[in-house]
Amino acid sequence: MNIDSIQNGIVIDHITAGQGMRLYELLGLEKLDCSVAIIKNAHSEKLGKKDIIKIDADIPVNLDVIGYVDPSVSVNTIRNGKLVEKRKIDMPETLTNVIFCKNPRCICSTEQELKHIFKLTDKNNKVYRCFYCETKAN
Repeated sequence: MNIDSIQNGIVIDHITAGQGMRLYELLGLEKLDCSVAIIKNAHSEKLGKKDIIKIDADIPVNLDVIGYVDPSVSVNTIRNGKLVEKRKIDMPETLTNVIFCKNPRCICSTEQELKHIFKLTDKNNKVYRCFYCETKAN
């Protein structure tokens, strides 16, 4: 299968196989008015299989969302058909309005104008907890 290279845009590479669609949805890429390619289960020497997302526009992407879904990815910026920046992503210390508290008694669930903030509490197990009530994120 051939997917054309992009001239100006973003390539999110080394996504754990099966996580590409989740990342696509959380980043809101369906709202873009440009070409977006999702390649699932592509062959990878390092991972065996991987997903790739190619965005044919130089847009800002939420690195916190990417780090939350899969902290092992790399985000490549392409300009004039050449790689100009390759960024390794790590798990963010805080997430704001990326995931939402499921505790019905939490203040962020009852007060609409409050942001849903989660703190990374256990990096090894990828555990985030609500800033307000300490509920563990799913």
